[in-house]
Amino acid sequence: MIKLTDIDKTISSKFQKEFILKGINLEIEEGEFVTIMGPSGAGKSTLLNIIGLLDDASAGQYLLGEEDLTSLSDKRKAKMHKEHFGFVFQAYHLIDELTVYENIETPLLYRNVKSSERKSLVAEILDRFGMVAKKDLFPAQLSGGQQQLVGVARAIIGKPSILLADEPTGNLHSAQSKEIMELFQKLNDEGTTIIQVTHSEDNAKYSKRIIELEDGAIVKDYNSQEAQHA
Repeated sequence: MIKLTDIDKTISSKFQKEFILKGINLEIEEGEFVTIMGPSGAGKSTLLNIIGLLDDASAGQYLLGEEDLTSLSDKRKAKMHKEHFGFVFQAYHLIDELTVYENIETPLLYRNVKSSERKSLVAEILDRFGMVAKKDLFPAQLSGGQQQLVGVARAIIGKPSILLADEPTGNLHSAQSKEIMELFQKLNDEGTTIIQVTHSEDNAKYSKRIIELEDGAIVKDYNSQEAQHA
């Protein structure tokens, strides 16, 4: 479903070209739950952003299904991003001027979902996350953990086929982290492809495959379930 071939990401300084990602070859099948791990600066978030069409590779080929996303127009890229991907950011990226309700509703507006259906979907997800009482508050009125929950709700409300999560539980206490990871597992069981970047060994255990990056290159790619039982 996702196929990256010889992906490089470089930045040029005055004197040299610096590789953030180098020679990435990666295939992720539809319905997989994959964790990307590695030290800070290994290129994990950059790889996630390239997969999610938030950043462009400097070289290489990116196929999503049959479609070559390597050199799409910005307009087509934005359309693909909205149609296929949900994104949970470590830094929330909520819109400060919108209420909790409006933030969660935003992806549905992009997809031209009818008003009555939007209301029902948002009501359902607010209830699921225990945030009905907070729906009219603005992000600044929420704790970090609550903002992260809103970010997760917004990412999954449009039922994306691919959910990308960058340190999705970085700002949550352990009970909330467990709740989010169990929700991800349920979404994955229902067919959503999930790719998460995390430092947490506990979060990684929910996935079926772990890819380890170091200095912009894949150094390990293995089945996490088998590793746990080894």
